[in-house]
Amino acid sequence: MPNKLLYEYAIIRVVPRVEREEFLNVGVIVYSRDFKFLKARYIVNEERLKALCKDLDCKEIKEHLLSFERIADGDAQGGPIAKLDLASRFRWLTATRSTVVQTSKVHPGFCDDAEKMLDKLLYEMVL
Repeated sequence: MPNKLLYEYAIIRVVPRVEREEFLNVGVIVYSRDFKFLKARYIVNEERLKALCKDLDCKEIKEHLLSFERIADGDAQGGPIAKLDLASRFRWLTATRSTVVQTSKVHPGFCDDAEKMLDKLLYEMVL
């Protein structure tokens, strides 16, 4: 049985009206230095988002989430942040912000497969 290695994760959430502090979990970011792994994955359920805020621009939300994914992947279209090392990109993605797209606090754990853990967290925390 392989050794379990440290990983960190944060939940990506949409906060349509920041002043109300209501949010919907839409994605997950998983980082592991030991696995050399950083990925963001998201699922946008427009119907659920519209239930929180009928005027929400879901297209704009998807563009922001795509930026998260590009930065995590190190994609050049993610801009200068995407060129940073894995740890710096993860810290930037999970930095506290008061915008419509936010992340939870960072949580640690141990796993033997970061990709599988990403899928598990997405299923448990978003779907």
